[in-house]
Amino acid sequence: MQSFTYYSPTKVIFGKGAEKQTAQEVLAFGGSRVLLVYGGGSVVKSGLLSRIEEGLTEAGIPVKTLGGVQPNPRLSLARQGVRDALDFGADFILAVGGGSVIDTAKAVAHGAANPDTDIWAYWEGEKTLEKSLPVGVVLTISAAGSETSDSAVLTNEETGVKRGLSTPFNRPRFAVMNPELTYTLPPYQIACGVVDIMMHTLDRYFTPTQGNETTDALAEALLVTVIRNGRKAMADSHDYGAMSELMWCGSLSHNDLTGLGAVKDFVPHKLGHELSAKFDVAHGASLSAVWGAWAQYSWKTHPERFARYARQVWGVQTDDEEQAALEGIAATVDYFRSLGMPTCLSELGIGVQPETVLEAMARQATRGDTMMLGSFRPLDQAGALAVYRLANR
Repeated sequence: MQSFTYYSPTKVIFGKGAEKQTAQEVLAFGGSRVLLVYGGGSVVKSGLLSRIEEGLTEAGIPVKTLGGVQPNPRLSLARQGVRDALDFGADFILAVGGGSVIDTAKAVAHGAANPDTDIWAYWEGEKTLEKSLPVGVVLTISAAGSETSDSAVLTNEETGVKRGLSTPFNRPRFAVMNPELTYTLPPYQIACGVVDIMMHTLDRYFTPTQGNETTDALAEALLVTVIRNGRKAMADSHDYGAMSELMWCGSLSHNDLTGLGAVKDFVPHKLGHELSAKFDVAHGASLSAVWGAWAQYSWKTHPERFARYARQVWGVQTDDEEQAALEGIAATVDYFRSLGMPTCLSELGIGVQPETVLEAMARQATRGDTMMLGSFRPLDQAGALAVYRLANR
């Protein structure tokens, strides 16, 4: 193993009925006035939101709600949440939902703890976050892994810019995880989640760093588990075994466990962010639409890594390194397609894009060619454009 520092402080309460413990966890982590953040109507229709509110009220905890979080979470709503939290005097932010809701809650927590700083300054790197309010999570979607991660993503809808922020202050205090809360997800959302979970590990697995046998084995086992249970979940969203494995894999995939000791890559994520910012497409779909193109562009840099991936994850048998690498890439793309996920821009539903759009996204992704992307095959603006071109069919 190479050197690493590992910090994953989130308390996980996992299993059937876990949401019943939400109020006591809020109290345990010092919450006395809660701003509850949620998304659309699903948590309302299912009765989950009212159950959580009732549990908090019965525990003597005043609650104010903030709904309306959308996929690719908006900066404007997070800013509204900051104002609401300050007006209400909230000392704890509770997210009930998936990754977009959790990321919004994190942003609200940062803003409420630092009322003199606009939260976007943290995402742009203009300010360094030094304190935040505690955040708790009741998870309803297995995908982003934000319930245990140090990251959060926001989209500035005024500028069309989507940014990620990584900081220890993004770590939730607790995550309540009941797989039964994911039973009502539509197939497309399940599929997007499967892709997102896989990509959080793939973007760590494809690294130039060598000598992390345990980390590699964990990553490969997780990928095999997600692939197998992703198929089961798509066939039956009420399969507790499959849905529970996906939920736990989603957390493990993004709490840094599958990348310990290695530098990260995350190029597909950065390229996908530009697609979702410009076209407002689902995050998981943006990732599957560019991964094959990124792999096609990058595999020759470290063909042995792709060959190992093909053999350990997909069971490819050939001894030829290059052939194994190509078969592993093809197997991944075929799997995404089997889930109904896009594997190029036209399948993403945005059509084949003009060169000017591809150039603009490559420029935005590299911040005007001032920032190199990734580590496996680092990309400048020209490299990012090359990947977009390969995906543009």
